[in-house]
Amino acid sequence: MRCLVVLAHPLPQSLNAENARVAVAALEEAGHEVRLLDLYAEGFDPVLRPQERAVYYTSDFEDHAGLQDADALVLVFPTWWFALPAILKGWIDRSFLPGVAYDHANDLSALTPRLTGLTQVLAITTLGAPGWIDRLILRRPVYRALKWGLVKACAPKAQFNMVSLYGAETVDERRASQFQDKIRKRLASWG
Repeated sequence: MRCLVVLAHPLPQSLNAENARVAVAALEEAGHEVRLLDLYAEGFDPVLRPQERAVYYTSDFEDHAGLQDADALVLVFPTWWFALPAILKGWIDRSFLPGVAYDHANDLSALTPRLTGLTQVLAITTLGAPGWIDRLILRRPVYRALKWGLVKACAPKAQFNMVSLYGAETVDERRASQFQDKIRKRLASWG
C-alpha cells in the first residue's frame, strides 16, 4: 500500500515523533511504500488565507498532500485541550479540499467523496488527561470529528481506527513501549 504518515508535533525528540518513527518502520517492514510528512519540520503554514477561502468552491485545487494517491493515512499528533493541534487542523483545512477530497453538490448541500482509494486511516494520539475524561465526560471529541466529520465524509470505504495513550505527560518507558507495540499490531493488520 501507499501510506502517508503525517506527524504534527513541534519537538523532534517527542513521544509523538517516536510514535511516528515506529509507525513508519512497521509499515516499511511490512513492505508498504511510506511517505512521512512532518508538518513542523517542513514549516507547513496552516493558515487558510482570505484569497484561498474566497475561491474555495469555484477553484480547482491541487492535491499537494498526495491524498488521492494514498491507500492509507496515519495521523500522529498530541491531543491538546481535547482537540487537534492547530497545525494539523490547518493541514486538514488546506488538504481536504473540494475537488481533491470531495465534491459539493451544485447547491453546496451534499458532499460526494473523492478519496475512494483510501482504505485505512489510523489516528495515533497522546493525551495528558486520563481516559475516563476523554471517553465518559467529553465522549471522544477528536475521534468523533476525525471519523464522522472527515474520514466518512471523504473516504467512506476507509476503515478508521484510533489509538490513544492517556496520561502521556507522565508515561514511563514500559507504558510507552506497550503503546508502541499496540501501534505495530494495529498496522500489521493492514496486511
